[in-house]
Amino acid sequence: MTQYISQAQQVTAHEQTSQDEIAELMLDVGRKARSAANTLAITTTQKKNDALLAAAASIRDQAGNILKANARDLEAAAHNNMSEALIDRLMLDMDRINGMANGLEAIARLADPVGELMAEWRRPNGLEISRVRTPLGVIGIIYESRPNVTADAGALCLKAGNASILRGGSDSFHSSTAIHQCLLDGLQSAALPSAAIAMVPTTDRAAVGQMLAGLEGNIDVLVPRGGKSLVTRVQQDARVPVFSHLEGLVHTYVDASADPDMALNIVLNAKLRRTGVCGATETLLMDRNGAKERLLPIVTALLKAGCEVRGDETVGLIDQRIIPVKLNDWSTEYLDAIIAIKCVDSVEGAIAHIERYSSHHTECIIAEDPIAVATFLNEVDSAIVMHNASTQFADGGEFGMGAEIGIATGRMHARGPIGVEQLTSFKYVVHGNGQVRP
Repeated sequence: MTQYISQAQQVTAHEQTSQDEIAELMLDVGRKARSAANTLAITTTQKKNDALLAAAASIRDQAGNILKANARDLEAAAHNNMSEALIDRLMLDMDRINGMANGLEAIARLADPVGELMAEWRRPNGLEISRVRTPLGVIGIIYESRPNVTADAGALCLKAGNASILRGGSDSFHSSTAIHQCLLDGLQSAALPSAAIAMVPTTDRAAVGQMLAGLEGNIDVLVPRGGKSLVTRVQQDARVPVFSHLEGLVHTYVDASADPDMALNIVLNAKLRRTGVCGATETLLMDRNGAKERLLPIVTALLKAGCEVRGDETVGLIDQRIIPVKLNDWSTEYLDAIIAIKCVDSVEGAIAHIERYSSHHTECIIAEDPIAVATFLNEVDSAIVMHNASTQFADGGEFGMGAEIGIATGRMHARGPIGVEQLTSFKYVVHGNGQVRP
């Protein structure tokens, strides 16, 4: 593996540094990222793709080193009694490493959004106006646990012509560092600046504070990806724009018209495929009119699979192992093998519950009645609404974006999976032939 390390990266996670030293370190990272962003804004598509493909090759070549680094993080996680769901998010194996490499190659195959003509028109006075995509500049990504975000975020930002500053969690520091080195290998291979994908070289939390302050104007937007406390802090303290979601309070509603077998298969996958992802269903809503036929097999299968079921009074009659639901269950992102189930009166009851408790991430309806489907999809105001499909598909890679930095649940600029297009802004280009304004 090429040793391609900037001055800032020479600070390790275990060094004791003063607040002033952290501030100076981060300012240096920011300045170099800004310079790299200026270079990337005019870099050819071919060079960016060359860097991505070389980074993918490096990830495969260095899989052994990445797994060794991940083992260090997993050992520390076990020592700190991290939950199984969080350990699953942290854990890497050959399939996940190949998935990272495949993701980089998929991003390389995407169309380059930079310079894309979004619209054009001609004014009566002869002015020709066009709207063209441009990079955002420098993007700071603050994330926890998942080391694969290092590859996804760095690659997406690069393809969209942005420099990135990555700040992974302390629990995944060694894994993320090993993956980041592969990204640097790719940059070096394509003769692009190493600061184009920078990684904060310390786990000191003061570095996060410096990023929130904007590094003296050198960060243009922040993307937090992690737990509620992290995202809340970023939203409250950031002095630059933020793309974020607080949590994935995801709902699946089973209508009276749902096919029972389909409902069973979707619910089990939506809850249990990977419980620690933000697209995992946390609350199941069941139409009372179809509950007798559909609810028993679903609850039985969930319990058999080791999922803890918390239900309202109607649900509780099915099995004595069901735990009575509490009010805060409707607003809890479990990220674990736990689900809350409620019976509602038709699609309108499901929509009312979602409107009250949802984090506006992803919601699904399982139904065959076209009126119920149309009502749900039109009236539920979440970033992703689905019909007859597992909520675990709420993922940029599954949407054909190659990967994602996160799923934005706000309403400004980007909403849903944040891919290369969402990591761009635009400018207006105006052509005249001597016009002056009267």
